[in-house]
Amino acid sequence: MSTHGLRPDPEPEVLARATGETGGDLVLRRVGADFEIYSNGVALMDTRDGASERRMVRAALDALPGEPAGARVLIGGLGMGFSAREALDDARVGHVRVIELEPLVIAWHSGPLADVAGDLPADPRCELTRGDIVTWLRDAADHASTGGEQVGYDVICLDTDNGPDWTVVEGNGRLYEPAALGRLERLLRPGGVVAFWSAMRAPTFAALLGQRFGGVDTIEVPARRGEPDVVYLARRSAD
Repeated sequence: MSTHGLRPDPEPEVLARATGETGGDLVLRRVGADFEIYSNGVALMDTRDGASERRMVRAALDALPGEPAGARVLIGGLGMGFSAREALDDARVGHVRVIELEPLVIAWHSGPLADVAGDLPADPRCELTRGDIVTWLRDAADHASTGGEQVGYDVICLDTDNGPDWTVVEGNGRLYEPAALGRLERLLRPGGVVAFWSAMRAPTFAALLGQRFGGVDTIEVPARRGEPDVVYLARRSAD
C-alpha cells in the first residue's frame, strides 16, 4: 500500500528527565500535541484518552447514596490529572485530595502539563500531597484507629500504577492486599465508595475486594488497543 501523502509520526521531544523517587529514570515527553510519562522506559500514562480515568470518578460518585453535596474525594495517583479534573468539575464535589509519589509530576502540573487538567495547583479545592499512597493510607488509618481526628472520604479512587496484576513500581502491590483494603474501608464514610483502576482484568483481586466489601461492580472501558481498561467499585455499608 502506498504511503504517499501520509504524514510521518512526529518525533518525541523530551521535556524533562530525572531520577524518580523509586530510583528509576522518569521522563516527560511531548509527541505532537500529546504528552507521555515514562518510568525506566515503561509507558505509564499519556494524554491521548483518559476516558477510563474519568469514568472511574463518575461511576464512584454516581454510586453514592442519596444526593451528595460537598463530597470529599481522595485520589491515589496524579498522573495527567484526568481523575482530579473530573472530580473537581462535578457539582457534587467540595474537595479533592491527590496523593502523588513523584514531586516532579506535581511540579509538571504547574509547567508543561498545566493546561492538560486545568491548572490543578491553582484550584483552591484541590490539595496535591506528595507521598507514597500505600504509606499515606497506612498512617491515616492508624491515626483514625487511635482516636485521632479523621475527616473521612465519600469517594476514594486509586489510579496507581497499572493495576493489581501489573505494577511497575516495587511495593505498589501492597495496595491490593487485604490489609490495605481494611484501611481503605476505615477511611471511607458510611456508604462511601472505593474505586480501583486497572489496565487489564484482575479477577483474583476483584474476588478479594468483593469478599471485603460484600460485593463489587466491574466496569470495562474500551481502550485504544488490546484489553479494555477496568474499573472495580465497592461500597462501605451505610451503617
